Amino acid sequence: MTDHPTSTRIQKEVDENSVVLFMKGTPMFPQCGFSAAVAQALTQLGVKFKGIDVLMDPDIREGVKAFADWPTIPQLYVKGEFVGGADIVREMYASGELKTLLDEKGVELAG
Repeated sequence: MTDHPTSTRIQKEVDENSVVLFMKGTPMFPQCGFSAAVAQALTQLGVKFKGIDVLMDPDIREGVKAFADWPTIPQLYVKGEFVGGADIVREMYASGELKTLLDEKGVELAG
């Protein structure tokens, strides 16, 4: 799938943004509870991130699942690395592991 234009677009977003959240809706107006929970965790930590609304692009919506070999949305990437979906991110947030990961990767905080 690496030659696929959708895969290339996803890779570009992951490469060009320190923190990317493929989600349903936007960080300000999430369209599902799982996407809202992950966006809220990132916001609580003061992280600058790019939200990509998969509902606006069916190719991205399906392509991101194949890209990470992960069946659900949201999907969080930090510094090019797939972190996980809603349950994993919520657990990491609750345990402090998400903040540690972000700190270790040198993620920029929102101004």
